[in-house]
Amino acid sequence: MKNLNFAAELHLKLGAPASGTVESLRLLRAFLKLAPRQRFEVIKLVEDLATEEALPEHPLS
Repeated sequence: MKNLNFAAELHLKLGAPASGTVESLRLLRAFLKLAPRQRFEVIKLVEDLATEEALPEHPLS
């Protein structure tokens, strides 16, 4: 942020963000830097992982 007074006021009013919030913002920024095709692949992977009922007991490799 360029305006340090504004940042200081936000910090006083809201406090420091949780580490999970900061990590989420970092992941979002990295996601937005991906090409559209790569974004699609990441979304598909996460959807597939979220809908799997159970992981295999033994790794495939």
